[in-house]
Amino acid sequence: MISAKNICKVFCLILIGGANILFVNGQSTWCNPVDVDYQYGELIPKNRSNFKDHPTIIARGSADPVFINHQVNGKHEAYYLFSTSARGYWRSTDLVNWERIHPKGSWPVSYFKTKTTSTHTEQWNGGELYYKDMIAPAAISAKDTLFLLPSSRAGKSTVFYSTDPASGEWAVYEESLTFPTHADGNIWDPGLYHEKEEDQWYIYWGSSNLFPLYGTKLKSNTEKQSHLDLDPRIKSMIYLYPDQHGWERFGKDHTSKMHPYIEGPEVDKYKDTYYLTYAGPGTSQNVYGNGVYTSKSALGPWEYASNNPIAYKPGGFLNGAGHGNLFQDKYGNYWNTGTTWIGVNWVFERRMIMLPATFDDDGLLYANSRFADFPHYEASAKWDKTTDLFTGWMLLSYNKPVTTSSSRSEDLKGSYLTDENPRSFWVANENKKGETAIIDLENEYDIKAFQINYADYLQHDLKLFAPYPTRGDFQKHANQTYTHYKMYASEDGRTWIKIGDNSHEKINRSNPYIELDNPIKARYIKFENIHVATDNLAVSDIRIFGYGQGKVPIGSNITELKRHEDERNATVKWEKVEGAVGYNILWGIAPDKLYSCYQVWADQPCEKEIRALNIQQDYYFAIEVFNENGVSEISEPQKCK
Repeated sequence: MISAKNICKVFCLILIGGANILFVNGQSTWCNPVDVDYQYGELIPKNRSNFKDHPTIIARGSADPVFINHQVNGKHEAYYLFSTSARGYWRSTDLVNWERIHPKGSWPVSYFKTKTTSTHTEQWNGGELYYKDMIAPAAISAKDTLFLLPSSRAGKSTVFYSTDPASGEWAVYEESLTFPTHADGNIWDPGLYHEKEEDQWYIYWGSSNLFPLYGTKLKSNTEKQSHLDLDPRIKSMIYLYPDQHGWERFGKDHTSKMHPYIEGPEVDKYKDTYYLTYAGPGTSQNVYGNGVYTSKSALGPWEYASNNPIAYKPGGFLNGAGHGNLFQDKYGNYWNTGTTWIGVNWVFERRMIMLPATFDDDGLLYANSRFADFPHYEASAKWDKTTDLFTGWMLLSYNKPVTTSSSRSEDLKGSYLTDENPRSFWVANENKKGETAIIDLENEYDIKAFQINYADYLQHDLKLFAPYPTRGDFQKHANQTYTHYKMYASEDGRTWIKIGDNSHEKINRSNPYIELDNPIKARYIKFENIHVATDNLAVSDIRIFGYGQGKVPIGSNITELKRHEDERNATVKWEKVEGAVGYNILWGIAPDKLYSCYQVWADQPCEKEIRALNIQQDYYFAIEVFNENGVSEISEPQKCK
């Protein structure tokens, strides 16, 4: 159950000069995407940019997260977060508030055989290789030590370790973990697993639309004085079967004929069963998700889970939940993490996402993506259900009118601030202090929280390109790469109360989420720009959460549910509900296992083709309705025929 800590938490309050409202400096709620200082870690040349007529663009983001519950002497020390192009890593004690850790000394990088974007060159074994910031790392806490392994296309990689990760101190554990030359010869998207009882290490890897995922044991090699070496008896783990599994098809809503990618393997053990999670069909669209196979052995053979995909978020504000990891927090709760897609400047512009997860009574693993981009409580105890963390704070700002102080053009207008689409955005005429955007919520609401989502429209200034941690000047860079804003609320649009002001911090927050200490009644919300380090002032969405004054919507019913001749697809239609903001299509393999969700906005048609089903598997569907006041009852599940 949710602890009373989430309801009656004592906050550290800061009085903002000139304001007549207090707001929190620490939070007990959070909202996806994970609110960390995503770095400008990629230089995007014309041939890879979505803006072909512009010079090299700098993109901000991260992906492929691995969250670690680090333990020392059997006790929780802290959570650590490692990811792609992060220029370091993060530490948290509650999974809500994150602090950046600056690595000291050597730090992993990922190597390439051929030149890619934002790379540097060095000689390795007589051949020229290109390297860039750490990409898609593996990490694991074992024996009071944190181990870290970056991806590499050089046929070998280095394992790092730290007994004090909070200090940033790391050292080399294994200089050259060498991989076979068969298949693609890469250690890409690695995953590590340690069988504590047997003190046996395993490694898994793979990212390809040609090759499978691989796995083998790791062993000590006394002849080479090596801590870890690969057992040459490498096994092919699993492939994708898009002809059988609809969700493994590539493209928007699985409509592309392109062969899909399988990647990001990781193995975890629950009771006496091993769970091999993997990502597919590709990170560049809305359907990136995680699946799972199970086995009684850490190296298979593997059996496909009937409820796949187990982490899936194709609709709503954030799209995608693939390639992360499964971890257990200090209370025993499970989480499945992943990558969510932005895709404005290039296809690999992304953020990170956390989903509450669990195993049901039949041992089926699943993650809850229902309202996954709405505010959730901090996990401060063992929960009963994955839905326990949802605050019930509803989205108040969808498609509400916006007035801006200026707009660059009709294609970059203020109305995009409330369309719940991170790939459309408002751009002010000038990047200057005092530019504003006012959202008319059209009714008075109890405002509980807000989220500002910045966009990086045509960002060319090289000064924002984040240096590698080993250069030692990252802090200097961070001090000049920050965002300052003020937020105001009003009942009448004339008298304003300040509800947010982050001028006390210098942090590069692309998606700041702010929880108010006490709800405030307001109809109008105003954003005021103070400073952004980018060339342009661009914001994709300002999202307002809280409680409405009206009634929870009535429920809807499914009016038509049809499985296609191609069993991977089904069409569902439902009754339109007056005053709805949106609908959640829920489906699963049994009436009590509706684990998948597709969110649809109420201004869209009341029908959807779901193309994520597995052949030779029965499915049940249901509908729920939501508005600014709450969520309806779920309709009676219907079997899809």
